[in-house]
Amino acid sequence: MANKSEKWPTNVQGKFYVDQQCIDCDLCRETAPAFFTRNDEGGYSYVSKQPTTEEEIGQCMEALEGCPVEAIGNDGEE
Repeated sequence: MANKSEKWPTNVQGKFYVDQQCIDCDLCRETAPAFFTRNDEGGYSYVSKQPTTEEEIGQCMEALEGCPVEAIGNDGEE
């Protein structure tokens, strides 16, 4: 499970975030490309935009559930 205290500072504020366990596998960016972006210098993904509709939340949840190292969390600050 992702850890709020280890989330990347590049995440935009909101419920979803990526923490430092990210292994840059690209799954989240393929699943929900409008919301996850790669930090090229650090080699990790982060949340660049928070979802607002049920469909968008579903895409982010699919990315969260598929993350092989559980680096995506959905318990961040609203």
